[in-house]
Amino acid sequence: MTLTAGIIGHPVGHSLSPVFQGAALRHCGIDVTYEAWDTPLERLDQRVELLRYPDVLGANVTIPHKEAVIPLLDELGGQSAAVGAVNTIVNREGRLFGFNTDGPGFVRSLRSEVAFDPAGRSFLLLGAGGAARGIAFALLDAGAASIVIANRTLARAEALMKDLEAVGRGMVAATSLPASPAGFDCVVNTTSVGMHGSGAGDQVPCDLSQADGGTLAVDIVYVPEETPFLRDARAAGLRTVPGLPMLIYQGALSFELWTGLDAPVDVMFEAARSELARRESMRSATSS
Repeated sequence: MTLTAGIIGHPVGHSLSPVFQGAALRHCGIDVTYEAWDTPLERLDQRVELLRYPDVLGANVTIPHKEAVIPLLDELGGQSAAVGAVNTIVNREGRLFGFNTDGPGFVRSLRSEVAFDPAGRSFLLLGAGGAARGIAFALLDAGAASIVIANRTLARAEALMKDLEAVGRGMVAATSLPASPAGFDCVVNTTSVGMHGSGAGDQVPCDLSQADGGTLAVDIVYVPEETPFLRDARAAGLRTVPGLPMLIYQGALSFELWTGLDAPVDVMFEAARSELARRESMRSATSS
């Protein structure tokens, strides 16, 4: 019997998940079809109920449904309850379990791509949205010494700070943007600045020329690969990590939750990069 899995969101036509998850499943010889399930909010409950069928492994969940799916699930696992968002649903004999692999995927990307261990380190997070929440909780879980959340709306940064303080690990503070990156081991852009089609513009939310020489600069935006944030970081001589590794490693953790197998990360990277190159070629041809 061919099984199915997919990604739930609205819209989802741009998602890379079907590309790299499909490549991983084929590489491992698993008979699973991974699909893109464009789901408006009014049909979310119906789509989630379909995940209970015995031929469905589960699903990824993306914008704007990561919070809205929670009441539709049976149990939450990992950090999903604290984060308040789910990006992976696993079907276990008709019961739906929700997980959040965004933050753990981010931590795994740091360790795997640049051998950067968050333990004992200081972080500046630019933005206080859902991505920042997942990353912040995972960093505290990984032993981060301190996290400062900087957001244009201070109240939102302070709300996240209070939620993080309840964990009882590390020092947490909140401030407004723009923020100085001086004195941090790692600066992470979780805003949509520079993202194709986001409408957020290209104004980097901090002056990276003020960062210490050994600071690691990470952007979770993966399209385009060369974001304004990464451009400024490289101009300042900083080490950088682009957004694609977080995407792949959070997907790898989803794959492992569904299948119980180690994810073929190299295969997933290759498939994603090939698809991004194809899309960029099409974009260039259209604009020329």
